[in-house]
Amino acid sequence: MDALKLIAESSLKSDAPEFAIGDTVKVHVKIREGERERIQIFEGTVIARKGSGVSETFTVRRLSFGVGIERVFPIHSPNVAKVEVIRHGHVRRAKLYYLRDRVGKAAKVKELIR
Repeated sequence: MDALKLIAESSLKSDAPEFAIGDTVKVHVKIREGERERIQIFEGTVIARKGSGVSETFTVRRLSFGVGIERVFPIHSPNVAKVEVIRHGHVRRAKLYYLRDRVGKAAKVKELIR
């Protein structure tokens, strides 16, 4: 079991992105189309972080043409090129699943003023 932990720890990204729940982020994802590879940007609000170590994931939610879209990204995946923090949100919850039921301006997260 210790050997598995050592292998998992060695595969962690050293430059893991720093962000928190409620932040608005741009996730740069590598998309493979046949032989070609390109980067696609998914921008939205981080509503959850789950797990620890190599299996840690985060969920990003955005509205696209009035429809809510959520994607789950592994933090240490090689397909996630980088995560840019656009703005920091001020929240008091660990999971923001209640945003799924909100519509319009009620679905926004207040900005954290530093």
